[in-house]
Amino acid sequence: MGKFCMSNLKRARSILRVAQRDLRALKGMLNRDTFANEVFGFFVQQAAEKGLKAWLTLLGDVYPFTHDLGLLLQRLENYGKDVSLYWDLLEFNPFAVQLRYDDLSERDVDIDREREIERLEALLEIIKGEIDQNI
Repeated sequence: MGKFCMSNLKRARSILRVAQRDLRALKGMLNRDTFANEVFGFFVQQAAEKGLKAWLTLLGDVYPFTHDLGLLLQRLENYGKDVSLYWDLLEFNPFAVQLRYDDLSERDVDIDREREIERLEALLEIIKGEIDQNI
């Protein structure tokens, strides 16, 4: 199994499954009339957070209790991982806490839902690939 501890691998796979569950929920939220941007944005942030935490777990990192995607991305960079395509996910940080209780309907917020789903699919596939390499 290489340098990865079985318990880290098992935990990383578990966290990744939860991130994939959030991604599946996002795919059902393409209808803007049914799912507000606040709800969609929250699930984007959650899927990204869980995916990044799964990746860190695989690397043996004990990630902090945080919703800050920037902190998680920085930790991955510290391990030499290329996360350059995912830094703009930081725009979803406010959806984890602050915007969960805000009404964005009067603000001009436009989320390209299809793009965000595709980006999360790509991120979670990278993480899944790293996990699968260590089974």
